[in-house]
Amino acid sequence: MPLPTGDIAWPPPYLAPALDAMHTWDTWWSGDPDRLEQLYGGSTGGGPDPKRLQYAGGVVGRIARWWWGTPTAPGERRTKLHVPIAGDLCGGSADLLFSEPPKFVVDDKDTQDRLDQLTDDGLLATLQTAAEVGAALGGVYLRPVYDTDIADRPWIDAVHADRAVPEFRWGRLAAVTFWRIVGEEDGQVWRHLERHESGVILHGLYQGTGDSLGRPVPLEDNPATAPFAADVNEDGAIPTGYDGLDVAYIPNQSSRRWRSKSRLQDLGRSDLDGVEPLMDALDETYSSWMRDIRLGKGRIIVPNAYLQSNGPGRGASWNPDQEAYAGLDMLARADASSQLTAVQFAIRVQEHRDTAEDLVNQILRSAGYSGQTFGIGGDVAVTATEVNARERRSMTTRGRKVLRWRPALAHVIEALLAVDQAVFGTGVTPQRPSVEFEDSVQEDPLSLANTADVLRRAQAASTDTLVRMAHPEWDDTQVTAEVQRIQQENGTAVPDPMQTGALP
Repeated sequence: MPLPTGDIAWPPPYLAPALDAMHTWDTWWSGDPDRLEQLYGGSTGGGPDPKRLQYAGGVVGRIARWWWGTPTAPGERRTKLHVPIAGDLCGGSADLLFSEPPKFVVDDKDTQDRLDQLTDDGLLATLQTAAEVGAALGGVYLRPVYDTDIADRPWIDAVHADRAVPEFRWGRLAAVTFWRIVGEEDGQVWRHLERHESGVILHGLYQGTGDSLGRPVPLEDNPATAPFAADVNEDGAIPTGYDGLDVAYIPNQSSRRWRSKSRLQDLGRSDLDGVEPLMDALDETYSSWMRDIRLGKGRIIVPNAYLQSNGPGRGASWNPDQEAYAGLDMLARADASSQLTAVQFAIRVQEHRDTAEDLVNQILRSAGYSGQTFGIGGDVAVTATEVNARERRSMTTRGRKVLRWRPALAHVIEALLAVDQAVFGTGVTPQRPSVEFEDSVQEDPLSLANTADVLRRAQAASTDTLVRMAHPEWDDTQVTAEVQRIQQENGTAVPDPMQTGALP
């Protein structure tokens, strides 16, 4: 399927439910209170009356009745406090997956050497960013890219899910069109469409409006797309050097809300899906807590005669932070202490803390994580086995995500090697590597040493077993060599009598 040739709505209307959901998740992930108020109608910045919206029906009324949809009273300062737990969730998901770089292994030595060079060039940072984006938006795309003007090798680039129009076939990505806005002027919008198909990438520049793709125009008409004009063939395509699709899509988790929509069911699900009301309630709880602190400030009620006047005709002003703020029209007496009234409201610390902790635990549990993963429960030193037991839910969620990341990484790394060979002529043979994810919880070396010492003294494990326990990342060759060195140092290396030669 080629690029569009006529004026169509853009993005395609069938993607609207997914893009609306991604916009909501992105707003929570950004942690910007202004965007949250704008999303839920709590801002009075020139839009419809938010009080009226709260009585409306349908989606508009339902959204406006969220706590973030409650308008700030005229003349009052905004006292809403936002807890950026959405960012913690998505960042924690990325840390669980890529706290250590994955290993890519191929059979050919020359290919392995070149692959080590390519994957050492900032790949881990890219994967961490991609994993966080995928956890927030429900999925992320990976593709190999290159620019001979700035680097002598290709690298992996991540594309956000809300800037792509995918086409799935039997649950797998068959083609995808990435798009970006490269110019806006006088209501006109220029979009660059980049369509990836098997073996080729199609480029197109379109001049349209905010919701319409418009007509195709030459790539030379915009500085952002002009470099592609010299590389595309008569069909507007650039060969990738890879026989298959050079893009991999990693859905964060299986979709729930779009399972009955055939064109959306493979997009994936955000870690924030379904916990938005809980995050809204958490912000309300913390804001109520801070309100108690503001109201609980000690203040003194004094007669007006004790306060300094602002001058005739200058009116009165109220400062909520001043210690003596309430003036009463009364006669001053000689005994001033009888006319001074101290006001000190109680601060409900425990009630707010318990509510907030319960909401946080419910948010983490609904998102598929354990509280210990995010530091809830203390930082007492424990073994890796105890950590895995306490964080079993987080480890289970990590395992589900690894199942989606492993084949996608193998695919895109193979495409990266093919692009490297086609563009830079390295001469290596592109291969699909095996991908190994490191254990996100490392055992304490002292604990391992103590365990190995006890097993050795109890004669309950061989030297080979103890070496494998201390170095689980080693292969058989490394383990065998280490066992031989240990036996030689201890003088326990006894030669096989059947190999000493013939008996006299």
